[in-house]
Amino acid sequence: MKEKEAHIKQSDWKTLQRVIKLALPFKNLFIFSISFAILSAFVTAVRPMIIQYIIDVNIVQLHGKNLEISVFILLLTIILEFLFKYIFGISTTTLGQNIMLQLRTKLFSHVQNMRLKFFDNTPVGIITTRTINDIEAVNNIFSEGLISIVADVMTLIFVVGFMLYSDYKLALICLTTFPIIIFATYIFKEKVRVSFNDVRDKVAQLNSFVQEHISGMRIVQIFNAQKSEFKKFDTLNHEHYTANDKSVLYYSIFFPVVEIISSLAIAILIWYGAVQVMHGKAEVGVFPAFILYINLAFRPLRMLADKFNTLQMGIIASERVFKLLDREEKIEDKGTLAPVSIKGDIEFQKVWFAYNNEEYVLKDISFSVKAGETLAIVGATGSGKSSTVNILNRFYEINKGKILLDGIDTKSYKLNALRSYMGLVLQDVFLFSGTVMENITLKNPAITEAQVIAASKLVGAHTFIMELPNGYQHNVMERGSTLSVGQRQLISFIRALIYNPQILILDEATSSIDTESENLIQHAIETLVKGRTSIVIAHRLSTIQNADKIMVLEHGEIKELDTHEELLKKEDGYYKKLYEMQFQKEHAH
Repeated sequence: MKEKEAHIKQSDWKTLQRVIKLALPFKNLFIFSISFAILSAFVTAVRPMIIQYIIDVNIVQLHGKNLEISVFILLLTIILEFLFKYIFGISTTTLGQNIMLQLRTKLFSHVQNMRLKFFDNTPVGIITTRTINDIEAVNNIFSEGLISIVADVMTLIFVVGFMLYSDYKLALICLTTFPIIIFATYIFKEKVRVSFNDVRDKVAQLNSFVQEHISGMRIVQIFNAQKSEFKKFDTLNHEHYTANDKSVLYYSIFFPVVEIISSLAIAILIWYGAVQVMHGKAEVGVFPAFILYINLAFRPLRMLADKFNTLQMGIIASERVFKLLDREEKIEDKGTLAPVSIKGDIEFQKVWFAYNNEEYVLKDISFSVKAGETLAIVGATGSGKSSTVNILNRFYEINKGKILLDGIDTKSYKLNALRSYMGLVLQDVFLFSGTVMENITLKNPAITEAQVIAASKLVGAHTFIMELPNGYQHNVMERGSTLSVGQRQLISFIRALIYNPQILILDEATSSIDTESENLIQHAIETLVKGRTSIVIAHRLSTIQNADKIMVLEHGEIKELDTHEELLKKEDGYYKKLYEMQFQKEHAH
């Protein structure tokens, strides 16, 4: 147990060191903040001493002629204290915001470049929590934690120093309660740390649950699962409430305890100080001065526990952020080739691929597509159709074999260049919040409105877009909720075409749309595949009869590979059975 705690503390220290390094680009601001923390602490501790001087010298000893000067100095001290604390607050907040901005940008950039397998295994809510909530906690390390702790510690040192300077015996008597408050602070810090850690875990779980269920609300409502899903949410929400309730309990105990101990210190001061004054061993001004000293000493002690917890939570959050930053989940990009254009020859050589370990979804796949040819891929769900195109553009890495583009291993190409040669249209269309134009161009300044309109007309989508309110400037809302499935598919098709890809990949692009939209896309496809290498994953076999080759996949293996006419000649062929089944269904309707 002790070894585990020692390991945790060592890990926390390493994380804190790494967090402090985040401030290096802003070291001048960091030093500036520390400087004003010290100045503010010193000026705060001086104030009781000035008050003591005014009472003992200007009032008791009737040296009233210097009273105005003393009061002016006191007012100046108060003004300086205000200014120093204001500058300190602004500088620490600015430092924290700058670091948060830099870290969040770095993290989002890192997440953007991670391989898709990472997103397959990581809930969106967890990534959201790391990018938003956890980085906010890192900001708190600087704005409310680390430098504020330095300021409080310096205040404590100056206050105790002035107390000892003023009357060391009285100071030592008053400080007898310090061990009690330090012990109480430690217990409080440890209890709240555990509670806050639990709260942060529950927040991540809530974020993940809410994100997933809002995205899938249609399914929840279709299957009338509101009550069961609400119960799950209610359980998570109650766990979050319980975790917060514990921290509230600790706070409600700790602060009254601090007030009692503070009052005890003042009582000791009054008892001992009164005796000292009556025997002429202390001045009257020591009472208000030491009452202020005690309050100034107990205030940082009271806040230190809270700030240590802020620091601790920031360290825990930082560790999570750093773990995400340290994850090597990127597709290896060591290629050097980036030709302006390619011919478009594709060849798979004995390719094996698995999403997890050796659970292969593609087994010993070999085929070739010459430049300008169209390959159609058919097969049952889970046969490996989408996996074939996912490894072609290196969204996932293959386990064995080679994939060649123009006779060169795809790993030899720069990743961005490789993907720029390919236009991909998926069955499940994702549109971002924004206008139709922004969703087509993805805000690429190199793409003109004229190019977008030309591509839209080619697809046959220009008419429906112009009928929308505001035309190409129509806001499609989140995930394109204001558009039909067919309209979203057409926009995604334009988005793929606008980049003029040399290889066109259609992953069941016509399976979710109506006949009218399908006819539009089918006409566009027939025009666009000329001169382009095309791979079409098809659900409706009527759309692929003109393909140069049709590849039939079953359980990750190639069962048949030939033209439409030749495949229909095979008496017991898989493709022939599939075609006849669809033909009969269409005629039955």
